[in-house]
Amino acid sequence: MAEARDPAWYRRGGVPDTVDGRFDMVSALLALVLLRLEAEGESGRRNSVLLTELFVDDMDASLRELGTGDLMVGKGIGKLMGALGGRKASFRDTLSDASAFEASVRRNVFRDAPPSEDAVRFVAEHLRRRQSALVAVPLARLLAGEIG
Repeated sequence: MAEARDPAWYRRGGVPDTVDGRFDMVSALLALVLLRLEAEGESGRRNSVLLTELFVDDMDASLRELGTGDLMVGKGIGKLMGALGGRKASFRDTLSDASAFEASVRRNVFRDAPPSEDAVRFVAEHLRRRQSALVAVPLARLLAGEIG
């Protein structure tokens, strides 16, 4: 969460500094962590599930703070989880190809806000650096919250 709040994403990266833009950064970074846990196979699975459950709890509270009524929270959570799953799948498929990853970032981080090429490049490069750092961290340190 702290990294998603880094002003560089919004100032240099041009990510919209809105509720949606902040969700996009949180979910993009979370997708990278979930991919890192996925790479551990069965030993990362339980922790991936627990992290996803924490995300759901946080999003539930956030939706309620934004005034979403009880009857609509479940639907909202479903939509947010679909967005997270989409980012995770797209990042998994494109991380190894810089051009394809930039296209994924354009779709999944900027949505309808037309970004500059420099903004897309900045966000994609920094997300790829974050992924490289996550891969280098041993699982025990990752689970201790030391994400590089």
